[in-house]
Amino acid sequence: MTAAEQEFLNNPLGKDTTLEDVLDGFEFLDDWEERYAFIIDLGKQLPAFPDDERREENYVHGCQSQVWLIHHYDEQSGKLYLLIDSDAIIVRGLAAIILVALNGKSPRDLLATDIDELFEQLDLFRHISPTRGNGLRAMVGKIRDVAAETAAA
Repeated sequence: MTAAEQEFLNNPLGKDTTLEDVLDGFEFLDDWEERYAFIIDLGKQLPAFPDDERREENYVHGCQSQVWLIHHYDEQSGKLYLLIDSDAIIVRGLAAIILVALNGKSPRDLLATDIDELFEQLDLFRHISPTRGNGLRAMVGKIRDVAAETAAA
């Protein structure tokens, strides 16, 4: 197993840190300043992203920040594992929320997940800039493309 594949499997987002943890955290925190701090803390849980994977084919276009996405499909479990990284701390946190919701699912389950409902539940789009919102949609779009390609293979 390569170092990158090990990072995929060791990613705590979606496994140790669950969607319920994120929802509970948002509900517990009273204001958006505290929620931003929580989002940034989530981003600190992102595993190391291999430097050699920071290349054009892994770049997520449509984000204001630099964002990279790689994936690994584990044929044995039928699950798709994702790694995302960004040069912006808030984007790393938003990526962590995406991973909590989508990482480690089968491609079909991932495609069936209503991520927009989660974003509405967290009220994210009212509290991030429009360019950050576009970047969030771009990350999800690329992940959905990967899941659709994997499901079709």
